[in-house]
Amino acid sequence: GSAKEKAIQFYRSCMDTQRIESQGAQPLKDLLNQIGGWNITGMGKAKDFNETLQTLMGRYSTFPFFRVHVGPSPFDLKTNIIQIDHPEFEMPPESKFKKKNYLEVTYQRLKKGKNSYLVLLGGPQDGPPDSFSLTLSFISNLQRVVTPLQERQQRGMLFFRTTIRELQEKAPAIDWLSCLQAVFHPMPLNLSQPIAVHDMDYLRGLSQLIEQWHKERVLHIYMIVCLVGNLSPALDSQFQDARLELSKILYGKLGSRMIAAERWRKCLTDTTSFFEPVLGQMIVQEIFPQQSKKLAEQMFSEIQDALYGQLDQLEWMDEQTRQEAKVLVSRLQVEIGYPAHILQTAKVNLEYQNLEISEDSFFLNVVACLKLLRQNSYLKLLQHHSQDNWHVSPWTVHSYYSIRHHMVVFPAGMFRSPFFHMEFPSAVNFGAIGVFMAHELLHAFYDYVLPGGCPTCNRSALQKSIDCLVEQYESYGFKVNGTFTLLENTADTGGLAIAYQAYKNWLKKHKEEKDFPKTGLSHDQLFY
Repeated sequence: GSAKEKAIQFYRSCMDTQRIESQGAQPLKDLLNQIGGWNITGMGKAKDFNETLQTLMGRYSTFPFFRVHVGPSPFDLKTNIIQIDHPEFEMPPESKFKKKNYLEVTYQRLKKGKNSYLVLLGGPQDGPPDSFSLTLSFISNLQRVVTPLQERQQRGMLFFRTTIRELQEKAPAIDWLSCLQAVFHPMPLNLSQPIAVHDMDYLRGLSQLIEQWHKERVLHIYMIVCLVGNLSPALDSQFQDARLELSKILYGKLGSRMIAAERWRKCLTDTTSFFEPVLGQMIVQEIFPQQSKKLAEQMFSEIQDALYGQLDQLEWMDEQTRQEAKVLVSRLQVEIGYPAHILQTAKVNLEYQNLEISEDSFFLNVVACLKLLRQNSYLKLLQHHSQDNWHVSPWTVHSYYSIRHHMVVFPAGMFRSPFFHMEFPSAVNFGAIGVFMAHELLHAFYDYVLPGGCPTCNRSALQKSIDCLVEQYESYGFKVNGTFTLLENTADTGGLAIAYQAYKNWLKKHKEEKDFPKTGLSHDQLFY
């Protein structure tokens, strides 16, 4: 079937709660037995640590010890590179809690929990003495070797360029080539493969911990806990209750605020995570016809022209900088509505051609989709970094400017009421979505406002304008730090002025302006 049909089948399998409840924990039990079970009371055969890790990473996109993903290289912006970072821990770090005996208290509360994963999966609550207590201790030790982001920033160590060979030397407990090969199969990798590591000290510490704990069953239990945590959202209501209970135990009052989403909302979120291009195409065809796209593009062009006019009036900008600024605007890549590839149905179908979806088992559908995500990651590695890859989905209400690509993005979700409508007066469209457009456009000029950002400009005149804006925002009485918020404030106030000028220019060309009957507001009032 087509990618669209598979997405609909996936959603339906998620909504079939009667079938999900009748299957209970069995789908996960069957899967766990294939990889050695919990390995607590002889349930299943023990497998080699690295072999189990490869299975989790390759088949189930589960990364217990480190996260692997493909992203633009920090060393060459035009290429993609394998990136390795520490995992996302479900348990909060011990440092966030004042209690000295946090681990012991947490363990006792987990043991008493009615809905622990272990009980649901048919394993004994106790197992060998303290196996879960030791697992909590291991997780805590793992968290301690993470270097905080702020510290890495201060040391200028956000990325570490290395190869698989060097990784094997620095963190020898992991079979790096085999693990990464499992993730990127069938793409061949070798020891010279370049890697970008976010936190090399963490990987060194991780390797030492694995060597220290290697004789314990803890490593295997921890990996299975991570797998269960990853796959449990696809299981019955008992597991969802267990997740909520776990959250309350780990996070206290904060966890108690977690409320299970309505079923349709959860299923839509899950479908989106695996079928984003398909849903993107469906939504764009529904809410963003070509005439809307055409009008939006005409509006943005008008806003660019208004900015050219504003640049001519800036007293603090010298002529050479003015011309450079105009070139900067003309070279801007503008993306409105959706990435072009989303409407290429054949290309989207090709991406999902090997995916088998059945309405009989939501759990197996999730497992199949995780495998597809892994396969797509190696294709991503083969490609040059594409500017088609937006940071947001087409239906989101969130525009942005990308410094890396000198590109502004306005998703289709922005072009809905109250921001935009084909039948709105131009005053309303320019006063709403037009201001957003001008705001993002001005982000391209951040450097000019920063100290030393425009060496040939009249700095005293520029500083006078900056001081005036800082004073304006600090006078509102909301405890605003005008200096700290300067860049956003510049885009806000400048964007409003440019959008208004663009609206006035638009009126001169289009003469007629629609009214909003019964509001009693002038066109200027409608704009603001």
